[in-house]
Amino acid sequence: MENAGALAKELGLWNEVSDFYRRASEFYRECGRSQPASDALAKGASALEDKAPEEATKLYDDACTLLEEDGKEQMAFDLYRAAASLYVKLEKYSDAAAFHLRLGSAADKCNAVNSQCKAYLSAIIIYLYAHDFQQAQKCYNDCSEVQGFLSSDQNRCAMKLLSAYEEGDAEEIKRAAQSSAINHLDHVVIRLARKLPTGDLQAIKKDVGGDDGDSLDEDDLT
Repeated sequence: MENAGALAKELGLWNEVSDFYRRASEFYRECGRSQPASDALAKGASALEDKAPEEATKLYDDACTLLEEDGKEQMAFDLYRAAASLYVKLEKYSDAAAFHLRLGSAADKCNAVNSQCKAYLSAIIIYLYAHDFQQAQKCYNDCSEVQGFLSSDQNRCAMKLLSAYEEGDAEEIKRAAQSSAINHLDHVVIRLARKLPTGDLQAIKKDVGGDDGDSLDEDDLT
């Protein structure tokens, strides 16, 4: 089935590419082999990224779910990143951020603290790039409940970015975006960070000013 999927790609039969790889995955699952089942879906997703990106995101999602259900989240790290990168290309930034948060949750189960912190910072940067300061701020507050993130370089970088946004300081945002913590993120996220700030900084500053300055109070994460 996998070979048939690869052949369908060569022939440009895009609808059949997904069908073959999904059938391959089903056969693996019937044998109780979640890893090859997930791999088959991931191969299909990779094959379809350019020609059928929406279907590719579904395949990535299903591939991750298979590993999550089998307690093999660590095997899915690259899949979360691939899906998030594809969502960025599709300009579906909320979905991209959600996959990084999903990676963060999986990393937490695996005690992969560094991967977890990088995933959280990536999600915050994506929200900022999408002009959604409020969601970036909420994401930061939620992630700061995790002790590993609270004491990390990624946390300090996120705090600097958000503080600079609150002040409406474009130059400080650009400086924060050059942080070494960002340099170690996925290339797609680095490119977004380098384009910050986006959106209306003064509008954000005005909105924050109406929140009584409590936006980054780490003791109030509600």
